[in-house]
Amino acid sequence: MKQLIEYAKKCDIKGLFTQPTTDTFIQFFRYVFVGGLAFLADAGALWVCEKAVHYLIAAALAFLVGLAVNFILSKKLVFTENKHNSIFEFIVYGVIGVMGLALTELLMYIFTDKIGLYFMISKIIAAVIVLVWNFAARKIILYKE
Repeated sequence: MKQLIEYAKKCDIKGLFTQPTTDTFIQFFRYVFVGGLAFLADAGALWVCEKAVHYLIAAALAFLVGLAVNFILSKKLVFTENKHNSIFEFIVYGVIGVMGLALTELLMYIFTDKIGLYFMISKIIAAVIVLVWNFAARKIILYKE
C-alpha cells in the first residue's frame, strides 16, 4: 500500500502501471484498471450481441471478448512474472474466468429477471463482484509468490 501511495504522490505513471511488481496493492490497482478496459470491451460486445440473441447468451459471448482483453493486458501490466507455460496459464485463467462468468450469469439473472433492473445495470453490479473474485482467484491460484 505504501508503494502505491508513493507512486501516486509522485505521479509516477510508469511505476504505477508498468514496472514489474509483486506488491498486491499495486497489482490490484492495475487489475482494476485492466478490468475496467476489459469491462468496456465486454459490455460493448454485450450491447451489440444483445440485439441479435437473448441477453444471457449475449453475456456469454461478450465474456469471451472481455476474457481475451483481460488476459492480454494482465500479462503486460499486472501479473508480469512468467511462471507457467502460456497455454497452461490461459487455460487456468480461463477456468477461473468461466467461474466468474457463471457468477455473472447468476447475478444478472437475479438482478434482471427477479429484481427487474435494466440488464446493463445488472452487468455493472455483477462486474464489480466478479472483478474481486477474478483477481483474488488468479492471484492465489495462478500467480502466488
